[in-house]
Amino acid sequence: MPARHAVWRIIPTSSIMELPFLTILLIATLIFIVAALYSSVGHGGASGYLAVLSLFSFAPEFMATTALTLNVLVAGVGMFHFMRAGHFSLRKAWPFVVLSVPAAFIGGSLKVSEKVYFILLAGVLLFAAYRMYMSAKSTVTDESTGNPALAVALSGGAGIGLLSGIVGVGGGIFLSPMMIFLRWATTKQTAAISAFFIVVNSLAGLGGRAMRGGIELGIIWPFVLSAFVGGFLGSYVGSNRLSGSLLRRLLALVLLIASVKLILVSF
Repeated sequence: MPARHAVWRIIPTSSIMELPFLTILLIATLIFIVAALYSSVGHGGASGYLAVLSLFSFAPEFMATTALTLNVLVAGVGMFHFMRAGHFSLRKAWPFVVLSVPAAFIGGSLKVSEKVYFILLAGVLLFAAYRMYMSAKSTVTDESTGNPALAVALSGGAGIGLLSGIVGVGGGIFLSPMMIFLRWATTKQTAAISAFFIVVNSLAGLGGRAMRGGIELGIIWPFVLSAFVGGFLGSYVGSNRLSGSLLRRLLALVLLIASVKLILVSF
């Protein structure tokens, strides 16, 4: 009988911890910056972590696993801060989550070519960054006009969850612009809902990857530590100190960074 395929394939310690100290320090510093920036708007930073790790030629499965793991950690810290500050609305969040979780699990279990998708997605994110930046400059009040239709929220959540599972991100980068553009939630409510959305979808994506044997882990504690500190500081400042207008500008920058990353990895 053939040996059963292992779900968890642990990368040897030497693959990371035998890197030069300055290289590990540089990666950890970049991850800290990504975590602080993304968490200030309720995001986990998976697209940023993937960009950082891709610069150092880590294996794709290791990159995706590490990004999703850090995503859960940073978005979880952000969720705590934004909830504690009173910005979370379960009523607005649950319709997006209920179908996104199984969809993210399915997406994580798939292995597909992503080059064309990345190029198209980069264009969408560039447009979203422009719209977000322009809305931050406008005098429109940061108010919610109500909840979306249930069918719209369910289908939107499912679509975002599926794409997120395939790519290896939490989905907040897609959900946030939609909620703000359509005024389904205030900026800080959106950040809180996005953090919650990212946590559950990242866990589902990890589960889907585990099912197909696509989980690779190494000794990543320097990255975990830097992501936690950056995420803690960024989400605290974002939930308590920053205005809605500044959060929109930061989110526009996050969208721009993500789109540039997608363009770079597509060629």
